[in-house]
Amino acid sequence: MTLNSNARNRPRGLFGLAGMALVALALLLLALPHPRADEPVVHVLDIDGPIGPAIKDYMVRGIEQAEQQGARMVVLRMDTPGGLDASMRDMISKILNADVPVATWVGPAGARAASAGTYMLYASHVAAMAPSTNLGAATPVQIGGGGGEEPERPRTPLERARDALEDQAGSPSSEESDAGESAADEGADSEPDPVPEPEQPATPGSATERKVLEDASAYIRGLADRHGRNAEWAERAVREAVSLTASEALEINVIDLVVESLSELLDAVDGREVRMADGTRLLDTAGARIEVIEPDWRSRFLGVITNPSLAYILLMVGIYGLILEGYNPGALVPGVIGGISLLLALYAFQILPVNYAGLALMALGFALIAVELFVPSFGILGIGGVLAVVFGSIILMDTDVPGFVINTGLIAAMGVTAALTFFALIYLVARSHRNPRVSGTEALVGHRAESIADFADGKGRVHVEGEDWSASGPDSIRSGDCVEIEAVDGLVLQVGPVTPSSRD
Repeated sequence: MTLNSNARNRPRGLFGLAGMALVALALLLLALPHPRADEPVVHVLDIDGPIGPAIKDYMVRGIEQAEQQGARMVVLRMDTPGGLDASMRDMISKILNADVPVATWVGPAGARAASAGTYMLYASHVAAMAPSTNLGAATPVQIGGGGGEEPERPRTPLERARDALEDQAGSPSSEESDAGESAADEGADSEPDPVPEPEQPATPGSATERKVLEDASAYIRGLADRHGRNAEWAERAVREAVSLTASEALEINVIDLVVESLSELLDAVDGREVRMADGTRLLDTAGARIEVIEPDWRSRFLGVITNPSLAYILLMVGIYGLILEGYNPGALVPGVIGGISLLLALYAFQILPVNYAGLALMALGFALIAVELFVPSFGILGIGGVLAVVFGSIILMDTDVPGFVINTGLIAAMGVTAALTFFALIYLVARSHRNPRVSGTEALVGHRAESIADFADGKGRVHVEGEDWSASGPDSIRSGDCVEIEAVDGLVLQVGPVTPSSRD
């Protein structure tokens, strides 16, 4: 009876302990500080690195989250060398049409907002920088792998006047020299005639380059006019690729503030009036709680696969995997890995600036490599395929934006690996062709066999390769002896005893 009572009381004790643990957990959660529903919150998004599809997805969804949660403001903490034009324009469009004010702070110290970052700084409702930071160099990068001359920097009036004076004084004649000396004697204090300024030359470069440059200049001037910032310097940043420090940018009205930290930024912009898509709004950020929004798994995954070098590796692994599966049907592993890698690479290239001529050249190269083992071309198709893959890899990425180019060392390593693999296959195939071709019963010559009967009158039987054969040989061969096949005469094997040399 006592044992049964203890057994019945045991579950009750376990339930009691579980209940006490739940109560303790609830008290612990209540004791933790919780944000009040009316507490002002400012969301911080980190724009760190080249601006591309992953950064765009992270920022756009971060602003949407801030709108849903009623944040007072979104702060973009920026440190970028630039990025892709398409991603930058999508991000600026989201900033201009957001329901929540967006402030861009270039920080901490040592950060920069170059190229695309300058456009985003101009588009933000509040533009701020930390000391020891810089912005500018917003000239669009040449599309299509570079090339061509950079736009010439317009010369200042002082430089033009100096050049004109140097041209006039370059090779004076004797009469001009005498006239100059007499004029100097008559009135040394007379001022020289003003030098006319030559007309500013048109922007050099092709028609496409001029169109891109003019479009970028008009775009950044529009952003500057929207928030009352320095539009002339913005155009210079595009045409001349000039840069500014934080203090210089504040002095000429390129930015609004220079602050050391985010908390100082929130205090400084409190009560400032900003222009939103639906009108003006007063910022209320004093004492707001700062909440840093980290990228989720989707943004991290997108950032990994949109790395041009990794996307290139996935493409190579995918195509080589499918080629190996075609050579060895049923292997499964190369086909599965190759198919997954190829789909991921194609997805990455779909949102990256890809030169489709380079992609087509790579596809042709892989096709030539695949056909090489089926067509006797003495290596011409394979060599041409390797060269096509290398050249296609070089021109694959259609931009020179930092962070969105394929490492040339990686391309060289892939090309050398493909070439070595191809030549190794050619060597193995050639060596196999040099071996003597044997088939049928002639292939048995030189093999070992086992005698299954005593030889008499030069005849007996042997067992070889799972079959019993009639054989002829010396009468000294007994059952169970190991013999060597010397020749094949129809359906009779000529055998002999294993000699010491053959036994070795």
